[in-house]
Amino acid sequence: MLGMDKKSSRNGTNTVETLIGPRVVIRGDLQFSGGLYVEGKIIGKITAEEGSAAVLTVSEQGMIEGEVHAPVVVIAGSLHGDIHAGERVELSPTAKVQGNVHYKIVEMAGGATLTGRLIHADAPMSEQTGQ
Repeated sequence: MLGMDKKSSRNGTNTVETLIGPRVVIRGDLQFSGGLYVEGKIIGKITAEEGSAAVLTVSEQGMIEGEVHAPVVVIAGSLHGDIHAGERVELSPTAKVQGNVHYKIVEMAGGATLTGRLIHADAPMSEQTGQ
């Protein structure tokens, strides 16, 4: 159901452990580890537990308003805020991101929209700040 049995598309080690359903709205900051699958709406900062192999997935119906910090971020829905991915960001054809994306590896499918900057993790500080 809802792809909950599926492994992460790339490393095959993370399964969905937490599901935010389509009729759920969370207001406030959220800390997680493992797999977090968002079909509803989160308004607040989302942070993966330090050192965890966490994966944040936002479905086509899902929406996040706030900053995201996680090793792997997969977006098919909407995100309004900056993404800080320690490993990888995947933007599907239906992804709509408004904010800067800090990444090591980025995969962006045709149709995805990004209003912001792509900033590689190894970029000099002057590039990251835009000065």
